[in-house]
Amino acid sequence: MTRHFAFIALVALALAACEQNPSLTSPAASLQAARDADVTGDLAGPGAVYTLTNQVGGNAVAVFMRGADGRLASAGSVATGGTGTGASLGSQGAVSLSNDGRRLFAVNAGSNDVSVFAVSPAGLALASRTASGGTLPISLTVHGDVLYVLNAGGSGNISGFTVGTSSDLTPIAGATLPLSGFTVGPADVQFSPDGSRLVVTEKNTNLLDVYAVDANGVASGPTTTASAGGTPFGFAFGLRNDLFVSEAAGSASSYVLDASGTPALQGAPCWAVVTADGRFGFTGNGAGSVSAFAIAPDGAISLVDANGGTALIGAGVNDIALSHNSRYLYVLQTGGAQAIHAFRIQADGHLTPLGPIAGLPAGTRGLAAF
Repeated sequence: MTRHFAFIALVALALAACEQNPSLTSPAASLQAARDADVTGDLAGPGAVYTLTNQVGGNAVAVFMRGADGRLASAGSVATGGTGTGASLGSQGAVSLSNDGRRLFAVNAGSNDVSVFAVSPAGLALASRTASGGTLPISLTVHGDVLYVLNAGGSGNISGFTVGTSSDLTPIAGATLPLSGFTVGPADVQFSPDGSRLVVTEKNTNLLDVYAVDANGVASGPTTTASAGGTPFGFAFGLRNDLFVSEAAGSASSYVLDASGTPALQGAPCWAVVTADGRFGFTGNGAGSVSAFAIAPDGAISLVDANGGTALIGAGVNDIALSHNSRYLYVLQTGGAQAIHAFRIQADGHLTPLGPIAGLPAGTRGLAAF
């Protein structure tokens, strides 16, 4: 690696473990208003939230329209053309949006491929479906016109693609690379904010894999770094390429350049996001809660609430996502009720519940929001 990570970490009591192992016409006014609002700087406008039904009989994207107040309303679903597994993917990032919100990418873990949707005022339309470059795709990440997929099946790999103007995917020569070894239990892949690196978390080896990415989108590596805590899972980047990793063993770590601190987070954190302004991070905890932490200018993190329980929703938290304007947080619950919980983010990082929306099938995984 051309740079190193100095870490700050803390370990807390682990209360529960993370899991290991036709087109839809949506309200045109809502999607168009979200884009118009983003252009004009009024970031309170409406948008949408997406999750994967992940069904063996046919995968689909379930769509929920987000009102300007953050609340959700079901808008149906659209088939991916592929199949799911009907069970846990053990990952973050199974569904992802392009930065401008005009393309949606989804893994089909059962049929080993990736679906790309065009997002327009008319709704979602399936644009392409392409083999993932491996087996059991569980996570993906996009930067500009380059997409990388994390495949967990077999020995596991990452595989790169260019995204064409018509949303077709073309494999990048030389861009299918191994992980650190066999049966490593990968969980998440993400680009750094500048697109120069890819990071993969490995649950079974407690390693972070870092790949360099050149101007043509070709990755090289990996270089591995030992995780500060056990079972690194989901993660998110801050404004300065600071890396915040949520660990299923019951800890959270911040990897920054020449910075240190002593934060703390609650029970089995697995999924992580950071607000667009870099001031707050949130983790979804397998114990059924959400922890909020403040991020200092030097990358150090500290709890917003002393006990780490910023929001309690019940067992089975499985993914989290921020709206494009970072004003709302969404949490996927898959234990007991299958539901998405909505929260308004307050100025101090606390969360105000806006209510859940249920009706999702068992096996639903992944979460993306605009």
